[in-house]
Amino acid sequence: MSTSELDIEFFEAVERVNNSTNAFPADFLLRLYAYYKKATNNYDKPSSRRPIINAFKMNALLQTQNISPEEAKKAYIALVNSYFEE
Repeated sequence: MSTSELDIEFFEAVERVNNSTNAFPADFLLRLYAYYKKATNNYDKPSSRRPIINAFKMNALLQTQNISPEEAKKAYIALVNSYFEE
């Protein structure tokens, strides 16, 4: 898969999540968050008003520190596909 094909598939998966009316489980959202941040090279700190949410987000981000942005995109796509196939 070329980089541009991966980017297209990644942004289609992002759009699929954003357009969904499903109430996603918290662990699913945290993994999506971490993969998205890594895939887009967005290293801003979490900015929730609730410290506990920021802690969970930081923990999720730490779990992705050893993967590349391309691997994060692939993981995001696989996670979205597996969720919507169920």
